[in-house]
Amino acid sequence: MIVSFAVVAFNEEQTLPKLLADLKNQDYPHEKIEVLLIDSMSKDRTREIMENFAKEEKSFLRILVLENRKKNIPSGNNVALNNYSGDAIIRLDAHATMPREFLRKNVEVLKSGEYCSGGKRPNIIDKSTPWKEALLSAEQSMFGSSIASYRRSDKKMYTSSLFCGMYRREVFDKVGLYNEHLARTEDNDINYRIREAGFKLCYSPNIIYYQHARNTLKKMLRQKYLNGYWIGLTMGVNPKCFSVFHFVPFLFVMGIIFTTLLALFGMPLLSYLMWGLYVLFLIVMSALEMVKAPSFAKLSLPFLFLALHVSYGAGTLIGLIKMPFCCRKFRNRIKE
Repeated sequence: MIVSFAVVAFNEEQTLPKLLADLKNQDYPHEKIEVLLIDSMSKDRTREIMENFAKEEKSFLRILVLENRKKNIPSGNNVALNNYSGDAIIRLDAHATMPREFLRKNVEVLKSGEYCSGGKRPNIIDKSTPWKEALLSAEQSMFGSSIASYRRSDKKMYTSSLFCGMYRREVFDKVGLYNEHLARTEDNDINYRIREAGFKLCYSPNIIYYQHARNTLKKMLRQKYLNGYWIGLTMGVNPKCFSVFHFVPFLFVMGIIFTTLLALFGMPLLSYLMWGLYVLFLIVMSALEMVKAPSFAKLSLPFLFLALHVSYGAGTLIGLIKMPFCCRKFRNRIKE
């Protein structure tokens, strides 16, 4: 099976070399790997690193260096889909790390009869410090990220989405390209469309790769805000691609607003109840993380959880408010 391995990168000169080194180390036959390196008009040495890799590496089937002039991820994904020649395609972010058996294990799942494969994606940090370990704990905790079982399950199953999955050519031949209007929810949309087309998304616990977590609180809060924001916007494009769990932070923020208004009008009972339950969860979930690896920095976890939840929920709220106007812009661009 010929595998097309695609990387869409923007200003990733610090992380891209490590991913390319992981690619060189793959135990899947290199002569069966096509490499697509897609530069989103980077301003650093990303393009140079890609071109040097293409010149120097001769073991792969072929290496293409391509441009993503629209700069966002879904348009970069479409550049890959419009240029790959393999039997299956997989895309990873430049700030990912993959074990040497990563491609082989994905191919094994596809050869077993599946059309889509994927696995776990634990977060890691670039340098271990107490503060970064605390941020990582907040990100990896079920309370901080998601309760979806397949994020940490040790059982093979069919899921609603995959982390950077590998897909047989037949999948995109039937489903089509990514929606380029969706800057952060393109995976939610495409996975929904894949399921609607009759394909199953196969999660295998034997497949694993690692994603570098945001290493500052500012970057992490921005990530959560934008994730929530694009969920709000995408409700006007494909609301069925989300589950109720995507809106828990939004409901929390709305609860804060609603109960605060009631308290201002002399009815504080619901506010006491909501905050009492939430603080209880904060304490319990923070204590569980402390037990795993105690550190003084992890005393900040209750505040980190709160900040992540509010950032995500506020993003969804703003996205929903802007959604009707953005949808009008989307429709106008399509007409043009």
